[in-house]
Formats: sequence, C-alpha cells, structure tokens
Amino acid sequence: MNTTDDWITTPITPDLLRGALDLERTERGLLPHRLPARARAQNIDGQLAMAESQPSGVRLALRTRATALELDTVPTKRVYAGAPPRPDGVYDLLVDGRPAGRASVAGGNTLSIDMATGTADLEPGPPGTLRFADLPPGSKDVEIWLPHNETTELVALRTNAPVEPAPDSGRRVWLHHGSSISHGSDAASPTTTWPALAASLGGVELVNLGLGGGALLDPFTARAMRDTPADLISVKIGINVVNADLMRLRAFGPAVHGFLDTVREGHPDAPLLVVSPVLCPVHEDTPGPLAPDFAGGRVRFVATGDPAERASGKLTLNVIRDELSRIVTERADDDENLYYLDGRALYGEADAADLPLPDGVHPDAATHRLIGERFAELAFTDRGAFKG
Repeated sequence: MNTTDDWITTPITPDLLRGALDLERTERGLLPHRLPARARAQNIDGQLAMAESQPSGVRLALRTRATALELDTVPTKRVYAGAPPRPDGVYDLLVDGRPAGRASVAGGNTLSIDMATGTADLEPGPPGTLRFADLPPGSKDVEIWLPHNETTELVALRTNAPVEPAPDSGRRVWLHHGSSISHGSDAASPTTTWPALAASLGGVELVNLGLGGGALLDPFTARAMRDTPADLISVKIGINVVNADLMRLRAFGPAVHGFLDTVREGHPDAPLLVVSPVLCPVHEDTPGPLAPDFAGGRVRFVATGDPAERASGKLTLNVIRDELSRIVTERADDDENLYYLDGRALYGEADAADLPLPDGVHPDAATHRLIGERFAELAFTDRGAFKG
C-alpha cells in the first residue's frame, strides 16, 4: 500500500490538459473553461456561464509508470428546487485508451437553483479527493476525463511515479458545438456522452463546445471556434433557438450565415458539418419558450408556444430543419467542404418509440450511445463528411 511518503505532487499545467480552451487561476487551483476569456467577458447569460465551466470533454492526459494517483478537486454540485437530488459527477479513467475505472468526488461547492424564478445561490465547500489505485505497471498513457456536467476546479495531482504530458496522438482534432445534448445531459459519464463516443469510434481528438442551453448562434462562440485549431468541425443548431424563443425566421437565416462565415475565417477548407436537431416531439411543430413541469415529483419540459404562431415567423424544429437544409445547399455551391446532416438520422420517430426522451427533451444513457454510434457511422466512414 502506498503511503503519503510515496506521493509525487505534479503541478497541473496546460500541457497536461486536453479539451479546454482556457484555464483560470482561482484561489484554490485551476478552473478549466470551454470558452476563452474574451468570449466569457461578452456573455451576460448565467446559464451559459455555468455550462461553459462544466468540463465536458476536458481530460488530463498523462504518460506515467504510476500505479496509483490522486486528484484533489473542488466540484460544484447543483441542487434544483423542487427536483430530486442529482447524482455526483463522474470521473472516467482510461489507460492506453481503454476504460479502467470510474469514481466521484464528495464535498465541494453547492449551487442551489430555482428554475421557476431564475435565481441561484452558491455555498462554498471543501475540496475532495479522487483516487485510482492498482493501475497496471509499466509506462502507459492515462486519461482522467472530468465530469461533463459538474464545474470542477483542479487543486492538486499526486502519483507514486513521475508524470509527463501524454505525447501528441497524431489524430485529427474534431471541434464540435451544440446544445445540452452535445454537452452530455443525462449521459452516464464523460466518456459516454454521444460526442465522446463518436470521437472514440472515429479515432479523433475531441474538443466539445456542447453548451447546455447555449447553442444560440452567439458571435463570440463562432469566434472561439474560428480561433481553435481543428481538422474537422461540426455545428448542431436549432433546439436552443426554439426552446429559448430567441429569434424569428427573419433573424435566424442571417445569424446562421454569419456564424458559418466566422468559423470559415479560421478554417477555410476544413470539413464543416451542419447538423439539424434530433427529434424532440414537444418542439417539432410547437414554438417555444420551453418551461419546466415539476408535476409528479420529476422534471419534464413542455413547449408553451402556439403552433399558429409559425405564420408570424416563430421557429419550430421542422422550420429550422428546412431552413438549415436550404442554407447549406446554397452555400455548398461555393464551399465543397460544407455538409448537412438531418438530426433525425441520429434519433428519429422510430427511435422515440423504443427510447423516449425521459424529460421530453434530453436523451438517456442508452440514447447517447445510439446517437454516438450513428454519428460515427454517418460522419467518419467513407460516405461521411469526416472520412479519412
């Protein structure tokens, strides 16, 4: 058994992390961000600020001979008024690319949220410790995927042998932006969100800008994508624009063009895949805004718009799919590396019968796996936009 005398403390530096666009130095450690500081300064939405600080796709990537490691972190646990307690965030351990452990960290901050009033209260708490032991001997690549849905400050890394940054894998980098489904809402763990599963199957390095509630065609997100090195790019557009009731059809088309124009400024030739929403029955033909329903002791979501309002330009998922298809078709005349994927090919009507969305909007763990496998098949094989 290891004692404290065996531990080597290694400073957590940017070269040990993948999937984060920025690291903020806090009083207790480092806070990974998935949007850069300039983008965060331009954001006024508390939901987006919370989402981008949740490290979906962010992982420590080490080369080491260590057989035991500890990671001190300060998680931020969310508590929703009127809703059942949420499970602790999950850390996934990979050794040489294979699953080797899963654990959670107790303690940390508590963020109490009242969705009905839009208020939130943060109560600070102590750090906790993640421990993985009995790792295989010898030199190996170790990844610790941080909880996809739990803001996580990194305090200290200890191992019983020296560590160094894992070498560059040489794999293509896939930069993806989407909503809470891409963020990983209701997935079982960080390596089983649908983008993480698709990246594993496609043999690529993931940078996940899935932002719960935050896929709203914000210019600062487009600029972040423009400035992030990537070989493959996808944007999944639609559901948040509808459920936030953010804009009308007149504004939506130009906003999509502007977003794609900005991404193309930094990536003029990279394969760029535009993905429309997966099936969401509450919003297929009913506009937003979306509202929570706490009846029965669990959260479900309902659309509160009127289908007749489509005539005045209110957006539904079917309207958005038609508009995205039109925009991509027209732009593809001058952009041979631009592609479109109807999200219902990832999750459609037949799937909803077998795997209904538990809260009306978000997929469960089994559906994340289905979507990830289908995306890999449709995007990364010889017939897909991201073919090798």
